[in-house]
Amino acid sequence: MSSDSDPPIEIRRATHGDYEAVADFTSDIWPERGGDYIPRIYHDWLEDEPGQGKKTFLAVVDGEAAGIVQGVMLSEDEAWFQGMRVAADHRRRGVSSRLNEATFEWGREQGATVGRVMVFSWNAVSLGAARASGYEPVTEFRFAHPEPDPDAEGPHRVSSDPTAAWRYWTHSDARDHLDGLGLAPDESWAVRELTRDDFERSADETAVFAVESDDGLAGVGYRTRTVERTADETDSGEPETWAEYGLGAWDGVDAARSLFAAVARDAAALEADATRIAIPETARFVTDAAATGAAISEEPDFVLGIDLTTY
Repeated sequence: MSSDSDPPIEIRRATHGDYEAVADFTSDIWPERGGDYIPRIYHDWLEDEPGQGKKTFLAVVDGEAAGIVQGVMLSEDEAWFQGMRVAADHRRRGVSSRLNEATFEWGREQGATVGRVMVFSWNAVSLGAARASGYEPVTEFRFAHPEPDPDAEGPHRVSSDPTAAWRYWTHSDARDHLDGLGLAPDESWAVRELTRDDFERSADETAVFAVESDDGLAGVGYRTRTVERTADETDSGEPETWAEYGLGAWDGVDAARSLFAAVARDAAALEADATRIAIPETARFVTDAAATGAAISEEPDFVLGIDLTTY
């Protein structure tokens, strides 16, 4: 909580020249979980120049970097806010509130009507700060990790028909639970509303999966990207290639087995070492995934959103 005696907070665009200052105040964040990722990706993360649908905001207090956050436009009216960090010496002084205000205003200037964030479920401090800033809960998901396998098989046929995939998605319980959201094809660790064009583009550029049982459509998935993870980011201590899938949804364990088998074959064809596929965080979906034998992440991720039309 800020007070009248606190020094003023300046908000400006972060630059490559701010790297050392940002790396310094983020270096002690989450050491028990391998440390913060921002110092590792900072230079690639920044926008090269203004006006590209992305802006990284730096909070400065008395000439010292005090906090950072990035805004990204994921569609014409959906803004995504990520990487909120506040230096330990400046917490509870209004820095996060000022950064949020700046990103909300920027989002509205870009035409956004909604802004969203993703917060790890274990990060109670960030969850509380997000709610205090006006965000409301939207949905939750976690990752399943089918092993790449060129010979994986499931009981149902899986096609690459984007029309069938879209049809299943529009009528699925998963879409209701996820509020229509899936991992964004163009931005890592971000979600946005999926459109029919997304399924068409995935079919052309990456991969799309439509599970087809004897009773009709029974599942859907799509690949977003492959991710190169460094030795510091993997449990094995070796560099790995991960195939990422932006959505997994199905009707029943057999459909889940069929979808995961298709994902396993696709990942093997890419010579990926591992996979991650976002699935709805419900008792049915998580236990179905477990029943297939696939590994699942220990904790879900929460998505929160805010109506930007009032800013």
